[in-house]
Amino acid sequence: MNRDIYRVREDFAILNDEVAYLDNAATTQKPASVMAAVRRYYETQNANPFRGVYSLSEQATAEYERARACAAAFIGAKDNEIIFTRNASESLNLVAYSYGMNNLKPGDEIAVSIMEHHSNFLPWRMVAQKTGAVLKCLKCEPDGTFSDTAIAEAITDKTKLLAITCVSNVFGRVNPVRKLANMVHENGGIVVCDGAQSVPHMPTSVSELGADLLAFSGHKMLAPMGIGVLWGRYELLNSMEPFMQGGEMIETVHWDRVRYAEVPHKFEAGTVNVGGAVGLMAAIEYINSLGFDFIMAQERALTEHTLKGMKSINGVNVIGAEDAQHHEGIIAFTVDGVHPHDVSSIMNEAGVCIRAGHHCAQPLMDHLGVRSSSRVSFAFYNTVSEADRFLNRLDTIRSLMGYGR
Repeated sequence: MNRDIYRVREDFAILNDEVAYLDNAATTQKPASVMAAVRRYYETQNANPFRGVYSLSEQATAEYERARACAAAFIGAKDNEIIFTRNASESLNLVAYSYGMNNLKPGDEIAVSIMEHHSNFLPWRMVAQKTGAVLKCLKCEPDGTFSDTAIAEAITDKTKLLAITCVSNVFGRVNPVRKLANMVHENGGIVVCDGAQSVPHMPTSVSELGADLLAFSGHKMLAPMGIGVLWGRYELLNSMEPFMQGGEMIETVHWDRVRYAEVPHKFEAGTVNVGGAVGLMAAIEYINSLGFDFIMAQERALTEHTLKGMKSINGVNVIGAEDAQHHEGIIAFTVDGVHPHDVSSIMNEAGVCIRAGHHCAQPLMDHLGVRSSSRVSFAFYNTVSEADRFLNRLDTIRSLMGYGR
């Protein structure tokens, strides 16, 4: 479906000609419909949900559960398989504590890909240290692919859990989750996926993905900060211990016994973030209104255009694959002789927002022999003129720092 990108941009008050926001892998901007939905909830429906026996509380409960159903439908899941958290990091920690600490034992192996965000590495490092399980690294090639040899070394008959991102926040490459999941499942293990960079940008079906648990964040898909999702197979979630104890996650409490609430509520202790869930629902509705055909076409066209331009600039080194189809809107790079923080600062002077640092993937940086890098990342609301603004500034950086072009 053809859409006027400048009409789409009118839905985002923060987007303008003065600033080119190209740090969408870190967080996305929010459309007017999302902000209106959150405001409407707090102005007309705000109450503590679940326990109030009055209309306003019942409305808040209904909105929260409607948001859960919306999130479930978005990824092809059942309503009772959706747990609301603060973000993907909390979702992954929930799994580490509730599943990992209670099910893994000495001699079990935890395989973690080298390209994981710290949020899908550090929890498993902790679990290995606490339980005596063995932490194994699934190493990748410089282009982000996994060789058969690397897979065979990392995934064995002792692998009880594989932690892997669906899309790398450095490479932008889509990982072969289904293939790896099939191998892990043959040995009775489970697969935990970080979907923070995939769910906002491409259709996701948990039945096709092959994973057992999937985490993603609302703020990376047009929703407010402070709302995240953990999806898990119901049977698996039902077997797991609660992550936190407190109000709302119980059925009955007595001095000598406790009965927890049913899944998913046993994982949602305390007063829940109804406003954030409502915002996530509005964000999903907005994404659905655009359609992934439009979103993917726009982001891939921008990536292809930008990658082609970067290759023509001396001293610029792209991390990962040579072809745009394996970057999915994310391009990490280095500039010879220029620190990534300086690259970002020079870009900022031209009103271009990009990322600099290790992108919370320091083990991958070590593996690649790169201390840090810069990263440009697109959303569907970005334009070719913004990409050109980035490229034009990139072309001047080495000369501004005293190097020849």
